[in-house]
Amino acid sequence: MADLPNLDIDEIARVKAIAGSAEDGPVLMLNLNRYVAEAEYPNGELYLAYRKTMADIVAEVGGRILWRTSAHGHVVGDLVIHEALGIWYPSHQAFLDLATAPSSDENMRLRALAVEAANLLRCDVY
Repeated sequence: MADLPNLDIDEIARVKAIAGSAEDGPVLMLNLNRYVAEAEYPNGELYLAYRKTMADIVAEVGGRILWRTSAHGHVVGDLVIHEALGIWYPSHQAFLDLATAPSSDENMRLRALAVEAANLLRCDVY
């Protein structure tokens, strides 16, 4: 996997184990992102470039961004984000394939510039 901050090695190992098994199937990844000021979320050039490469890379592995929405505050807890995205992948392997997809390098370059903090949760498909 890419060199991402706070990467949970144990969870990546679980995803890899599922991907290599007969149990592999669709997965929903809930992305909770906070952007740097320079990204000028939601209409800045940097954010829009990152948004485009994210859509490109997800499509390259057969996934779909099901929805995205702005967050306007937190009622409980202390997680501060700007955007939540629900991204469907046809399999855990497809999610892992993000690391080698054609748009991976550009996506990671823009991610490093635009994203201040991110939480990625593996969820059941609904």
